Amino acid sequence: MEIIQDVMQSEYTFIIMCVIILLLVILNIVNNIKLSKLNKKYKEFMVRLGNGTNIEEILRKYISKVDEVDNDNKEIMEFCNNINNNMQKCVQKIGIVRYNAYQDVGSDLSFTLAMLDNKNNGVVLNGIYSRDMSNIYAKPIINGESKYTLSDEEKEALNIAKEK
Repeated sequence: MEIIQDVMQSEYTFIIMCVIILLLVILNIVNNIKLSKLNKKYKEFMVRLGNGTNIEEILRKYISKVDEVDNDNKEIMEFCNNINNNMQKCVQKIGIVRYNAYQDVGSDLSFTLAMLDNKNNGVVLNGIYSRDMSNIYAKPIINGESKYTLSDEEKEALNIAKEK
């Protein structure tokens, strides 16, 4: 321990420390010069690679455009999901049966039309034609069933629609 104290108190220690500090300052200056040259070469390379334009700027612009496209894509997907949800409520299944309601009227001019959404909700329309008049009746359908009594033709049209 005394040896270390003697060395630290000697005149040569101060001189050695000054020399080491001077060397470190010189090394720091040399490193800063090399770093500056490397940075300059990097910028020149990026400009040459970008055909006169800084490639970093080009990449930033492309990344910005990709972000915009990503946001637009999210909006489009949300819009498509809304359309799909709305489509579930639209008429998707149709069944029609033509029949002759009265024996004295020729041809099958009466009809039953079932129109259902994806969950089998909708309506059954029954159009009855006679020589003197024509009537149309509507019956609501919920989950493929009606709370009103259905004729055979209405049941047939409903079954045709539900099978689709």
